[in-house]
Amino acid sequence: MREKFHDELAELGDQLTSMCRLAAESMRRASTALLTADLPLAERVLGADDDLDRARTECEAHAQSLLALQAPVAGDLRTILAVIYCAEKFERMGDLAAHIADTTRFTHPDRAVPAELAPVFADMSTTAAGMVDRLAARISGEAAGAYSELNETDHIVDALHADVLREITKDEWPHGVQSATSLALLARFYERFADQTVSVAKRLEFAESGAIPV
Repeated sequence: MREKFHDELAELGDQLTSMCRLAAESMRRASTALLTADLPLAERVLGADDDLDRARTECEAHAQSLLALQAPVAGDLRTILAVIYCAEKFERMGDLAAHIADTTRFTHPDRAVPAELAPVFADMSTTAAGMVDRLAARISGEAAGAYSELNETDHIVDALHADVLREITKDEWPHGVQSATSLALLARFYERFADQTVSVAKRLEFAESGAIPV
């Protein structure tokens, strides 16, 4: 009975890992669409958001079934509750990628990001998606240290976010208020995506050890 239960826990971990990878891929594709004004790619990102929504529903249903039928305690209980928490976060990360893709659709055929800021947004995308790649390896492996590692990388995204805000608020900003407002929102989407990754890492470490990482 316990062996079957732990097989179910492993399957939950696989579901969560799949969601994590979907979120990373959505961010990469949304950013490519944004920086190249690729409308078909943006539309695919928006369509893929439904896949993450369904994956969250399935993951939560599986976790709730284990809660109801197995009455887990201690570490197993922390693991199942962490899965429910993390699945919600991954869905939200998919939503953030979809917001980026939606901006591409709104501004098409023009590019939402002017040339001088394209490298900054590319760096934000690469860094944020890379964080999620590293997180995926931690879900079914060793969680210890994930929070510290990803929290440190999150500071890079925060700095890039600040770079965007600094540029768009200069008196000599040439692209107007509407562009500045759109770019502020876009940068915020990347910053929140990275924050969610750190939040998941923190919860995974807690599930594994029972101690909240600091």
